[in-house]
Amino acid sequence: PVLDDYSDHLRTGRSRSEATVRAYRSDVALLLGRLAEAPEGPAEAGDLASAFTLPALRGWLAEQVQAGAARSTVARRVAAVRSFSSWAVRAGLLPVDVAARLEAPRPHRHLPEVLHADQATEVIRTTELGAEGGDPIATRDQLVVELLYACGIRVSELCGLDVDDVDRERRLLRVIGKGNRERAVPYGLPADKVLNSWLGSARPALATASSGPALLLGARGGRLDPRTARRVVNEITAATPGSPRLSPHALRHSSATHLLERGADLRHVQELLGH
Repeated sequence: PVLDDYSDHLRTGRSRSEATVRAYRSDVALLLGRLAEAPEGPAEAGDLASAFTLPALRGWLAEQVQAGAARSTVARRVAAVRSFSSWAVRAGLLPVDVAARLEAPRPHRHLPEVLHADQATEVIRTTELGAEGGDPIATRDQLVVELLYACGIRVSELCGLDVDDVDRERRLLRVIGKGNRERAVPYGLPADKVLNSWLGSARPALATASSGPALLLGARGGRLDPRTARRVVNEITAATPGSPRLSPHALRHSSATHLLERGADLRHVQELLGH
């Protein structure tokens, strides 16, 4: 019940994604399970305060580090525990917010590999060749790569697009980003050409009664899953001679890099990316 109440709290207020809610709940459940195993651990939920101490929390995090957990994972678990501790005090489960004194390790910053401009051209060419036969899945894959690179949007934002989010007249996408923040992202004539093919014949060929308003569809007609979009980008970049195997995030980073290299204003690029 405590975890359920905490999860409901996470879903309100700051509009956290469901993935973040699941991750935080899992982290806190892992901690509470560990505290319950300790000799001085709580016999029941009402004894939480006796085991939820700063030394116990630091010891648990030390175990994570010794077990080889990545710095980013430990940092997320610190954030989850801080969030839970703050909520538990307000809920009357803890007398003091002891986790507020926890310090998270600074995660290593690794910039993703990016495409050179000529490599990006070849990746787009690979998608064009794949779609020449008129296969609706190949056309969809071409559109996935084109929009990720042309617009620099996140893969979750791409898969969340509905048909009505596309303004064909002004060539704009209505994108819902993190925190449910909405922004308008422009796309160019090449993407518009692929959109025309997708909406004109390819999407209708895949659409079913369950498709709803989703812009991009899977092979069975449902909304395209981000995992499938990631696999599409991995396979297309790997199949392009001279290109490294990349993720959608790397295409997003490539888009921003190429815009900046051609003189775009940094602040404008940040706004396009949803930063």
